[in-house]
Amino acid sequence: MGNSIPVELAYDSKAQVGEGPSWDERRGVLHWVDIISGLVNTYHPSTSENKSRRVGRFVSSVVPSKSGRVVMTLQHEVCALDLESGKVKVLAVAEAGEEENRFNDGKCDPAGRLWAGTMSLKGKKGNGALYVLERGRKIRKVLGGVSTSNGLGWSPDGGTMYYIDTPTRKVSAFDCEINTWEIKNRRTVVDFGGQPGNPDGMAVDEEGKLWVAHWGGWRVTRWNPETGENLSQVDLPVPLVSSCCFGGEKLDRLYITTARTGLDAEQLSEVPNSGGLFVAQVGARGLPTYAFDE
Repeated sequence: MGNSIPVELAYDSKAQVGEGPSWDERRGVLHWVDIISGLVNTYHPSTSENKSRRVGRFVSSVVPSKSGRVVMTLQHEVCALDLESGKVKVLAVAEAGEEENRFNDGKCDPAGRLWAGTMSLKGKKGNGALYVLERGRKIRKVLGGVSTSNGLGWSPDGGTMYYIDTPTRKVSAFDCEINTWEIKNRRTVVDFGGQPGNPDGMAVDEEGKLWVAHWGGWRVTRWNPETGENLSQVDLPVPLVSSCCFGGEKLDRLYITTARTGLDAEQLSEVPNSGGLFVAQVGARGLPTYAFDE
């Protein structure tokens, strides 16, 4: 394992489950969510202000849209949100009859398609799936038998998609064609055996290395997907590390979301910044957050 990288608290949000960070290049802000509290947050690095909008229970991801809106996943719906007016437009619905399921992580590929997966609210193994949504089409199921759909990312050339189904404790890779939604040739590129916590959200840097958040593991780690080598890590002062995203004008700052759900008063007294938004200068530049082609 490589060297540890220092981190600082960007905003003491005390989110129940901070998640889904995405960098909005047009606005120069970071969008992120608090799943349980039903909040879409927008953090302004220039002023250290964070604006919240309550949109509904189980809002699990948010990405910028080429339309100027943002696109978010709720329990069963993919929706477009106008941040100024608060107007919401439903774009797609998945698993409407599965009340024990909800959407979890979502992210756009370089072509502007939204990929978003589901999970069981009751921990049922294999009850979820991975879906893809593109402009002018119905939402399509890509992968079934998923337990907790989480981190997504693409290689710099767009030819490889990385994916985390958390209970597998592995990062999978798929071959993908940039002009289509098909994925194939699944294989393991990172095995979390022996690692603390479980793999959650993920980001990819411009060198093609993977940055993976450890839920219950107090860290984010950087991996070489070609060799499976753990290259470095960012240590957090909180245990429930949920996701990460590159942001800033040069995409050289790693923003990290965390959670406090399930921690009792005694635990929170020891880790009071749980649920905070953190940031680290990691010595690498990330790939951009791709916007939805709405």
